[in-house]
Amino acid sequence: MAQDATELKDGRKVAGMCRTCHGLDGKARIPIAPHIGGEPIDYLIAQLQAFKTGTREHEMMTVVARGLSDDQINKVATWFNHFTVEATLPSGKTEDDAPELCVACHGVTGISELEDAPNLAGETNIYIETQLKAFRTDKRTHDIMSQIAKDLSETEMQEAADWYSNITIAITDPDAK
Repeated sequence: MAQDATELKDGRKVAGMCRTCHGLDGKARIPIAPHIGGEPIDYLIAQLQAFKTGTREHEMMTVVARGLSDDQINKVATWFNHFTVEATLPSGKTEDDAPELCVACHGVTGISELEDAPNLAGETNIYIETQLKAFRTDKRTHDIMSQIAKDLSETEMQEAADWYSNITIAITDPDAK
């Protein structure tokens, strides 16, 4: 989807309230916040709508999302989506080392090819494990992830978190000169 300059400018304004935790470029500034730069628009919109309606809860995000109009949600999603994300595997690791259960949706390098699955590259262990446990206990629900998380052992959760957290990411603005 092509983004026009006005939509990006409006989205950047909304993103100003996100910068403390997620950064203006979508690269998280704190370990419990996810990187959101380069995420699929549909995923970002769905998560903000879930926080807004209360189907997903977080102390800060629920408050922020409830204060946003649908138009603001669309524009901020457009802003964060317009960034480019590149992932680099750690030295000595190959694609064959990736957690098999995760790669179909989240990719070997943690960059998702699906519109409704987030990127996991470069997320902290604590963030990934917290989300997996939220899916396991139904604090967060998803048709696929809830069942996968219920079937994962603690060791498998840690291995997936370790894999994706050790991938290096670079988030860049393709419009920056």
